[in-house]
Amino acid sequence: MSSKWALILGASSGFGGATSVELARAGYGVFGVHFDLRSTLPNALRVQDEVRAAGQEAVFFNVNAADAEKRATTLDAVREKLGRDGYVHVLMHSLAFGSLLPFIDDDPKGRISQKQMDMTLDVMAHSLVYWAQDMASRRLLGRNSRIFAMTSSGSTRVIAAYGAVSAAKAALESHIRQLAFEMAPLGVTANAIRAGVTDTPALRRIPGGPELHQRAMERNPSGRATTPEDVARAIAVLSDERLYWMTGNVIGIDGGEELSA
Repeated sequence: MSSKWALILGASSGFGGATSVELARAGYGVFGVHFDLRSTLPNALRVQDEVRAAGQEAVFFNVNAADAEKRATTLDAVREKLGRDGYVHVLMHSLAFGSLLPFIDDDPKGRISQKQMDMTLDVMAHSLVYWAQDMASRRLLGRNSRIFAMTSSGSTRVIAAYGAVSAAKAALESHIRQLAFEMAPLGVTANAIRAGVTDTPALRRIPGGPELHQRAMERNPSGRATTPEDVARAIAVLSDERLYWMTGNVIGIDGGEELSA
């Protein structure tokens, strides 16, 4: 069995998929949580194959990560797999499922509803807290465990139809600070990762997403836009046990994109 383990929320594509593979190459077995239907399931299978090709175990769960019962069942399976004393070294939150509607529109169907707002905040922000709580209660987070959550510059900016996701990203950063504070006595660190604009399935769903990506490429002093692999490699380095004193931060991984924003 793998000696180190990562639990990736949103493991089948984008940042979560790339990080699953990179951490496998760094010696981590991967518990992957994803929510895919038949049309997108091949993405999850590809990630599992790449993890195994790196010589590590891939244990994936195709469940709704925001469902409390599914979360409990998944973590019970993780505990059984790791045995009494095993724990997860890296928890990554990379869930991108939310409503992309404006707040104001003359047609009620064209503006975000309370249900859609609550769902977006629950999946993309609050779920991190619930996973951390349940993992801590099961002793699945140990000294030198790392928590990472994917945020974006949209947490502090206005983008058309991005209001609910922007609120979720701002809340996610706040949750990271609180988790860093409360889990520091346990030796667990928590940091948010602010990636540059990256071509992912989540970006393509944002109205004007391709244009955002083009502008990011044009203004990035490094000459290109961020890729999921850039972020995955950074997370693999940030998971090093020697970085035990780095916690509660928003860490930019963007090639300098924000310098000329």
